Amino acid sequence: MGRLDAKTAVVTGGTSGIGLATARRFREEGARVYITGRRRETLDRAAAQVGGDVIPVQADSADLADLDRLYGTVAERGDRIDVLFANAGGGEFATLEQVTEEHFDDTFATNVKGVLFSVQKALPLLNDGSSVILTSSTAGHVGTEAFGVYAASKAAVRSFARTWANELRTRGIRVNALAPGPVATPGIDGLAPDEEQAAELRGSLAASVPLGRMGRPEEVAALALFLATDESSFVTGTEMFVDGGAIQV
Repeated sequence: MGRLDAKTAVVTGGTSGIGLATARRFREEGARVYITGRRRETLDRAAAQVGGDVIPVQADSADLADLDRLYGTVAERGDRIDVLFANAGGGEFATLEQVTEEHFDDTFATNVKGVLFSVQKALPLLNDGSSVILTSSTAGHVGTEAFGVYAASKAAVRSFARTWANELRTRGIRVNALAPGPVATPGIDGLAPDEEQAAELRGSLAASVPLGRMGRPEEVAALALFLATDESSFVTGTEMFVDGGAIQV
């Protein structure tokens, strides 16, 4: 038996990296999984990789109409949500001098607005005692050069976990944030303009980790699974790190 048998999970940003690895792990543990992504071709490819009882819904988490369509799909199928992993997010490098209004708006739309309304609009479908998981980041705790807007957006996500855990406690809904450190994902490679610089970035990030390497998406998915199950029944309002000790030691 799987640890999520007969459960329904929603994973936003489930087409690559941490989201895809988590959707796959949830499915392996028996859950019906809804995944979202902005591009249909990528979404369909991810659904094929997850396999089994997976429902892909094309949606941009920063678009409230798309979120209505996502949760409308869940409701139309007669499902209620046991696990919500509000994972969709992203960012780009920009120093203080380089930050534009567009850069700020895009980052906060995806990482803050999208997370807020992904959770708010799920509330009518969330079962009492369900688990809400947010993706923060170790970037919210350090002053990484040229990453200030992204870091600020992830600090907001960590704050959401505290507030919502308090607001939803009467329904027994647990809200937690997981904070990945340097993890080898397409999103990391996308921060660099070419493969040579991407390799340099990966090397620099690995060197900053006490364990001497970058993490794997599956390692973050393992923590997401813990937070999704009753094994974490006394854990709420916290931020849990998957960073190889990067900001711990």
